Amino acid sequence: MKIEKLPSGSYRIRKMYKGKMYTVTFEHKPTQKEAMQAMAAELDKVQTKHESLTFRAAADKYLDSKKNVLSPSTITGYNAIIRQISDTFLKKNVNDITALDVQTEINRMAKKCSPKTVRNYHGFISSVLGMFYPNLKLTTTLPQRVKKNPYIPTDEEIRKILDCAKGTEYEIPVLLACYGMRRSEICALTLEDINGDTISINKAKVLNEKKEWVIKPTAKTTASTRELVVTMEIADKIRAQGYVYKGYPGGITKFLDRTEKSLNIPHFPLHKLRHYFASKMSSMNIPEADIMKMGGWETDHVMKSVYRHAMEDKNKTAQRKASQQLGNILFP
Repeated sequence: MKIEKLPSGSYRIRKMYKGKMYTVTFEHKPTQKEAMQAMAAELDKVQTKHESLTFRAAADKYLDSKKNVLSPSTITGYNAIIRQISDTFLKKNVNDITALDVQTEINRMAKKCSPKTVRNYHGFISSVLGMFYPNLKLTTTLPQRVKKNPYIPTDEEIRKILDCAKGTEYEIPVLLACYGMRRSEICALTLEDINGDTISINKAKVLNEKKEWVIKPTAKTTASTRELVVTMEIADKIRAQGYVYKGYPGGITKFLDRTEKSLNIPHFPLHKLRHYFASKMSSMNIPEADIMKMGGWETDHVMKSVYRHAMEDKNKTAQRKASQQLGNILFP
């Protein structure tokens, strides 16, 4: 434990515990043993003080400490998680929670939720416990991830959708989605964000805790704040119209759903157009790092998924070609 000498001539030791820094001062330079004993006594006081802290209270304190650094949508998502946690677990004293309690709660959630959702719940629970009960070691067994190849729409499907969107309020949003922009980013764009053929992406339109749509600086990742080059045709369309999109954000999603049904093409959410963008850029041999920067991805998780899907398609094409050549030999 580090012992620091202060300008006043006294000494101090410090320790981070449950998200808060605790300090003990001495008039003389203590030995390591004295320092450890003094800090242990200080933390014992804290332990006694927080004996009645339930997991629900701890979760609320955790969210309060993060409200200025997390996006409103993330906070809303965490509140939704809290509502799904059982009353039994919420009422437990944080310091009484065991690894078995966490496993039991996760088992309960796994009966009704997808593996991805369960992992999100566990991530939140472990973060709260990490702040208020850092000595608890979790060894939770989580449900296996269900590996699915992301459906990536074809060029033909995209062109059909754009034909339906042409001349409507949804044309520009769908075009920008094909360039890798998120719906929240599209809805927050203004003319001031467009310079020539370059779009500055630095904010998003999201729901706050009061279920109100608000414009917030981009906070999902540091990579989300970026510049994106589009065709001058798209930039001119926006300038000619005078705005990007004024409607309800969900309207874009509903338009895409209706259009897919009317065209009888496989259903995919608006967000999959980001995967389409990544796939097309990859097929054009654009470096992965550049694609991640253009799309605002901070990790290569999506890129790996898209790349694996693209490689499987290429392998199938190669196999069909080889199979046909073999067939030509066997059946001349």
